[in-house]
Amino acid sequence: IDPETGKNFDLYPAQERFLREALTLTADGRLPFPELVFSAPKKSGKTATAAMVTIYVIVVLGGAYAEAYCVANDFDQAQGRVFQAIGRIIEASPLLRDSAKVTANRIEFKSTGATITAIASDAASAAGANPTLTIFDELWGYTSERSRRLFDECVPVPTRKISARLTVTYAGFSGESELLESVYARGVSGEEISPALYRQPGLLMFWSHQPVAPWQTAEWVEQMRLQLRPNGFLRLIENRWVTSESTFV
Repeated sequence: IDPETGKNFDLYPAQERFLREALTLTADGRLPFPELVFSAPKKSGKTATAAMVTIYVIVVLGGAYAEAYCVANDFDQAQGRVFQAIGRIIEASPLLRDSAKVTANRIEFKSTGATITAIASDAASAAGANPTLTIFDELWGYTSERSRRLFDECVPVPTRKISARLTVTYAGFSGESELLESVYARGVSGEEISPALYRQPGLLMFWSHQPVAPWQTAEWVEQMRLQLRPNGFLRLIENRWVTSESTFV
């Protein structure tokens, strides 16, 4: 249930296609892509998408003692937006509300022992984890060596049939957001199986330069064009890589 409206979430076509490709299990019961990337212009519902994926994977696919981790980037605190969205959806959804215990940085599903935990942006906080799903929000902001080590620490594990790493983000700064740039370069070198949806072994990436949500109207785009600086508009609304002012200076 969408906590803002009290009604069911309505997926738009790009969300639905991505989720079907990402979460339809293989014949041996595994997720087909251990690396998942969903990137679209600002206000495309990326946070809600990540929250719904997390709940579905942990509650439906993950089984007993499934573990999800919501990771903060260099500019956020540990309890990031995706974790907050997960908590709000659970509290708004009658089928989930009574089955979960929600605290400041941890959600536990009592019947399975499955957990969703918010962790800080350092590799030590993820050491020894056995993740079913790890969520990285706004990967463009993972710019330090510390956060790169954290990304490396949170690789999907072979001991679980259900194990993946999900990134939701928009574009970053060329030469600065090097981690996201490397993921993007790998993604766009794959096969484009539908508009803006790329697939290659082990990786599924949706990366759109166009508004994809029904509420992102032409009028809203023009309003953003007037309110944002040119580089901000290109990065946030067209989801394109830009050069930062600091790099130029």
